[in-house]
This record gives sequence, structure tokens and C-alpha cells, in this order.
Amino acid sequence: MKRAVRLLDAGRSRPLPALALALTLVAGGFAAWAGQDWYRAAHDEQAAYATQRDAALSAGEQAVQNLNTLDHRELKRGLDLWESSTTGELHEQLASGRDEFAAQVKEAKTVSTARVLSGAVTELDDRAGRARVLVALRVTVKAADGAKSDKDSRMLGELTRTDGRWKLSALGQAPVGGTSTG
Repeated sequence: MKRAVRLLDAGRSRPLPALALALTLVAGGFAAWAGQDWYRAAHDEQAAYATQRDAALSAGEQAVQNLNTLDHRELKRGLDLWESSTTGELHEQLASGRDEFAAQVKEAKTVSTARVLSGAVTELDDRAGRARVLVALRVTVKAADGAKSDKDSRMLGELTRTDGRWKLSALGQAPVGGTSTG
């Protein structure tokens, strides 16, 4: 009788090992698909370009904000920030005129604070390490007598990648509707 029971038991399938094998195959297939998808995303040139564009925009907005913010009580810190945000000819102009400009700001006793309203990259040459940005900002100037004035402006900035960082190499007012760029 024992022999008959064994024969009946031997014909039954064991669901646990089959289920484990099926789950292992499904998990392996998913891992292969996810790995391939991750590899494609990590080596996508468009993603790398978008990353550089975003880095240029962020650096450009910050540099334009830095160059439009200055407190007469913290001149050294503010002017150091100006210089660390710039490169090339713009940097040289700021460094060479620093003492004269500092004297003017100390005498006027003004505090200017800029806030970026929006910005956009208008050109990007990632290989050459050059970019252009358009930044809209609001500058608030507080005079020595306590009077405040706000001015909205649009600035065009040129950026150069230096030692892996984007820095402002030129800055000017953007022309406003119908104004000649002359």
C-alpha cells in the first residue's frame, strides 16, 4: 500500500519551484529592459546638451543678479562676488575700475537688490563653451534717505565656460521693442 501512495505522489507537480523559476525569469527580463533603458538615457547626447543648457541658464541668471546687487555697507563682499561671477574682458573692466566704483557707491550710500523674474538661453555652443542668455529682472535701489525705486530691465549676457563653470563674459541692456540694436 505504501508503494501505491508513492506512485500517486510522484505524479503531482510541485508549484513552488515552478513559480520561483517563473518569477526569476520575469525579474531578469525586467532588469535587462531597465538596464538597457538606463544605459540609453545615460548616453543620450540630447540629455547632455539639456544639462549644459540648464547649467548655463542657472549660472547666467545668478551672475546677472550678482552684478545688479550691491550694498554700500558690504562693498568688498559684493565686488568680490562680481569678480567671481565674470571672466574675460568684463572681468578685467570690473577689476580695473573697482576702486573708483567703490568710492562712488560709498559716497552715494545706496543698496541695490536684484531679483530674477525669468531667463532663457538664446544660444548655446557646448563644444566652444559659449552661451548667451536673456534675463528679465527687477532691481530695487534704496537711497541713503530711505527712498526706494524699482526698475524692471532685460539684460543680454554672454557666458564662457571656464574651468568647467559658466561665467559672464559680457553684459548689456536688451533692446526694448522697436529700439535699434545699432
